[in-house]
Amino acid sequence: MLNNADILSNIPPLGGKEGAAGPHREVVARWRVPMYGKVYEIEFEHGTASGKRVLWIDKQEVFRRDWMFKLVGEDMFKLEDKRCIIRVDPMPGFRYSYSLFVDGKSYEQFTESQAKALKTWEAKLGDNFYRIVLEKNTLNIYVNGKLIEENGEFVDGGTDTTFLEDGNTFVLSARTSGNKREGIVHRLTVNGAEVFDAGGTTTVP
Repeated sequence: MLNNADILSNIPPLGGKEGAAGPHREVVARWRVPMYGKVYEIEFEHGTASGKRVLWIDKQEVFRRDWMFKLVGEDMFKLEDKRCIIRVDPMPGFRYSYSLFVDGKSYEQFTESQAKALKTWEAKLGDNFYRIVLEKNTLNIYVNGKLIEENGEFVDGGTDTTFLEDGNTFVLSARTSGNKREGIVHRLTVNGAEVFDAGGTTTVP
């Protein structure tokens, strides 16, 4: 498995006019963090001459420190209700590694635990995109990052939760697999067509 430094080294600067950072951003690290039905994009700028540190979350500047005499160290911030830390460590040859910790776990540990705790489907209907996330431990359902308030209806062998989005009917089914190892099987349909969860987006006619 790649570690933080492997994933995030050698990222070129970004162009564009984004907020107070001006036309040129020295982004050295990016992470995508799934949490509560959303995926947050975290970008970190580090000026190795000035020591400047800037944190961006979903293109919004969260903090900026323009002159830092110490080029390594930690910065803390909150993502939803989770405490996060970005750590800058020295590497040979005047290089640096950048590590993210979320809720006391490394980025890799946190995303791995989220992958086990969440089930995600992506569907495209015409011009509309839907990302549906089920939290297995709470049974909360999120649509494009918004928690829906629907309750499951008990049916033979499990539950069906029906919700409407833009006139489209989504049904999230939970059924016992009969296999102790596999546990509960979740299936999502929209307008009667199955949305697959094997990665990628299902286009629904």
